[in-house]
Amino acid sequence: MHTYAVNSGITGKCKMKIPSNAVTTWITPRVSETDGCGHINNTTLPVWFEAGRREFFRAVSPGLSFDGWNLAVVSMRLDFRRQIYLADEVKIETWVSKIGNKSISVSEIALQNDNICTAGECSYVFFDYKTQKSEIVPEAIRQRLSFMVCESERALTP
Repeated sequence: MHTYAVNSGITGKCKMKIPSNAVTTWITPRVSETDGCGHINNTTLPVWFEAGRREFFRAVSPGLSFDGWNLAVVSMRLDFRRQIYLADEVKIETWVSKIGNKSISVSEIALQNDNICTAGECSYVFFDYKTQKSEIVPEAIRQRLSFMVCESERALTP
Protein backbone atom coordinates (compact mmCIF):
# COMPACT_ATOMS: atom_id res chain seq x y z
CA MET A 1 0.00 0.00 0.00
CA HIS A 2 1.19 3.50 -0.82
CA THR A 3 0.10 6.97 0.08
CA TYR A 4 0.40 9.78 -2.41
CA ALA A 5 1.70 13.31 -2.08
CA VAL A 6 1.07 16.10 -4.55
CA ASN A 7 3.81 18.22 -5.99
CA SER A 8 2.31 21.30 -7.62
CA GLY A 9 5.33 23.12 -8.89
CA ILE A 10 6.46 24.60 -12.16
CA THR A 11 6.03 21.28 -13.96
CA GLY A 12 2.38 20.99 -12.94
CA LYS A 13 0.80 18.43 -10.65
CA CYS A 14 2.32 15.03 -10.22
CA LYS A 15 1.90 12.38 -7.57
CA MET A 16 4.69 10.54 -5.84
CA LYS A 17 4.14 7.20 -4.19
CA ILE A 18 5.27 7.10 -0.59
CA PRO A 19 5.75 3.53 0.58
CA SER A 20 3.45 2.53 3.42
CA ASN A 21 6.48 1.30 5.36
CA ALA A 22 8.28 4.65 5.16
CA VAL A 23 9.37 5.92 8.56
CA THR A 24 7.76 9.24 9.51
CA THR A 25 9.59 11.92 11.49
CA TRP A 26 7.93 15.22 12.38
CA ILE A 27 10.05 18.39 12.40
CA THR A 28 9.06 21.68 13.99
CA PRO A 29 10.76 24.47 12.03
CA ARG A 30 12.72 26.93 14.17
CA VAL A 31 13.10 30.67 13.71
CA SER A 32 16.88 30.18 13.46
CA GLU A 33 16.35 28.00 10.36
CA THR A 34 14.54 30.79 8.51
CA ASP A 35 16.59 32.94 6.16
CA GLY A 36 16.26 36.47 4.81
CA CYS A 37 13.93 35.29 2.04
CA GLY A 38 11.33 34.24 4.62
CA HIS A 39 11.57 30.50 4.06
CA ILE A 40 13.52 27.70 5.74
CA ASN A 41 17.08 27.86 4.45
CA ASN A 42 18.05 25.12 2.00
CA THR A 43 21.05 24.17 4.14
CA THR A 44 18.62 22.96 6.81
CA LEU A 45 17.14 20.10 4.78
CA PRO A 46 20.16 17.76 4.91
CA VAL A 47 20.05 18.03 8.72
CA TRP A 48 16.30 17.31 8.80
CA PHE A 49 16.76 14.35 6.45
CA GLU A 50 19.49 12.99 8.71
CA ALA A 51 17.02 13.22 11.63
CA GLY A 52 14.63 11.16 9.52
CA ARG A 53 17.28 8.45 9.11
CA ARG A 54 17.46 7.74 12.85
CA GLU A 55 15.67 4.36 12.60
CA PHE A 56 17.88 3.49 9.62
CA PHE A 57 20.94 4.21 11.78
CA ARG A 58 19.43 2.19 14.64
CA ALA A 59 19.00 -0.81 12.30
CA VAL A 60 22.64 -0.58 11.22
CA SER A 61 23.97 0.09 14.73
CA PRO A 62 21.31 -0.92 17.28
CA GLY A 63 22.97 0.95 20.16
CA LEU A 64 23.63 4.00 17.98
CA SER A 65 27.26 3.62 18.94
CA PHE A 66 30.18 4.67 16.78
CA ASP A 67 32.11 1.62 17.97
CA GLY A 68 32.11 -0.54 14.87
CA TRP A 69 30.25 2.12 12.82
CA ASN A 70 30.49 0.97 9.21
CA LEU A 71 28.70 3.62 7.17
CA ALA A 72 30.32 6.23 4.96
CA VAL A 73 28.30 8.73 2.92
CA VAL A 74 29.26 8.55 -0.74
CA SER A 75 26.47 10.61 -2.27
CA MET A 76 23.74 13.00 -1.21
CA ARG A 77 21.33 14.70 -3.59
CA LEU A 78 18.39 16.98 -2.87
CA ASP A 79 15.82 18.45 -5.25
CA PHE A 80 14.05 21.52 -3.91
CA ARG A 81 10.50 21.73 -5.26
CA ARG A 82 8.68 24.16 -2.97
CA GLN A 83 9.60 26.57 -0.23
CA ILE A 84 9.13 25.51 3.39
CA TYR A 85 7.93 28.05 5.93
CA LEU A 86 8.16 28.47 9.69
CA ALA A 87 4.44 28.27 10.52
CA ASP A 88 3.68 24.59 9.86
CA GLU A 89 5.17 21.24 10.86
CA VAL A 90 7.21 19.32 8.30
CA LYS A 91 6.86 15.58 7.77
CA ILE A 92 9.95 13.65 6.71
CA GLU A 93 9.27 10.27 5.08
CA THR A 94 12.26 7.93 4.90
CA TRP A 95 12.76 4.48 3.38
CA VAL A 96 15.53 2.27 2.05
CA SER A 97 15.21 2.36 -1.72
CA LYS A 98 18.13 0.09 -2.60
CA ILE A 99 20.42 -2.38 -0.89
CA GLY A 100 23.34 -3.39 -3.07
CA ASN A 101 26.25 -5.69 -2.32
CA LYS A 102 28.25 -2.99 -0.53
CA SER A 103 25.96 0.04 -0.57
CA ILE A 104 22.59 1.23 0.73
CA SER A 105 20.49 4.09 -0.68
CA VAL A 106 17.95 5.91 1.46
CA SER A 107 15.13 7.92 -0.15
CA GLU A 108 13.48 10.75 1.72
CA ILE A 109 10.96 13.49 1.14
CA ALA A 110 9.95 16.54 3.15
CA LEU A 111 6.29 17.52 3.07
CA GLN A 112 4.54 20.56 4.43
CA ASN A 113 0.73 20.62 4.31
CA ASP A 114 0.85 17.38 2.25
CA ASN A 115 2.91 19.05 -0.49
CA ILE A 116 6.29 17.67 -1.46
CA CYS A 117 8.82 20.41 -0.78
CA THR A 118 12.11 18.52 -1.06
CA ALA A 119 13.06 15.06 -2.29
CA GLY A 120 16.41 13.49 -1.57
CA GLU A 121 18.56 10.43 -1.64
CA CYS A 122 21.58 9.58 0.45
CA SER A 123 23.84 6.68 -0.44
CA TYR A 124 26.17 4.93 1.94
CA VAL A 125 28.86 2.37 1.43
CA PHE A 126 29.41 -0.25 4.11
CA PHE A 127 32.97 0.57 5.09
CA ASP A 128 35.73 -0.73 7.34
CA TYR A 129 37.52 2.34 8.65
CA LYS A 130 40.50 0.31 9.88
CA THR A 131 41.31 -1.24 6.50
CA GLN A 132 39.86 1.72 4.55
CA LYS A 133 37.94 -0.68 2.30
CA SER A 134 34.31 -1.21 1.47
CA GLU A 135 32.68 -4.45 2.60
CA ILE A 136 29.63 -6.54 1.84
CA VAL A 137 26.52 -5.40 3.75
CA PRO A 138 26.05 -8.18 6.35
CA GLU A 139 22.92 -10.30 6.23
CA ALA A 140 22.03 -9.33 9.81
CA ILE A 141 21.86 -5.65 8.81
CA ARG A 142 19.82 -6.48 5.70
CA GLN A 143 17.33 -8.27 7.94
CA ARG A 144 17.17 -5.40 10.45
CA LEU A 145 16.54 -2.95 7.59
CA SER A 146 13.80 -5.07 6.00
CA PHE A 147 11.00 -3.18 7.79
CA MET A 148 11.77 -0.02 5.81
CA VAL A 149 12.84 -1.38 2.41
CA CYS A 150 10.83 -0.50 -0.69
CA GLU A 151 13.04 -0.87 -3.73
CA SER A 152 10.18 -0.17 -6.17
CA GLU A 153 9.93 3.51 -5.14
CA ARG A 154 12.62 6.17 -5.13
CA ALA A 155 12.35 9.81 -4.14
CA LEU A 156 14.63 10.79 -7.03
CA THR A 157 15.19 9.25 -10.41
CA PRO A 158 18.77 8.04 -10.93
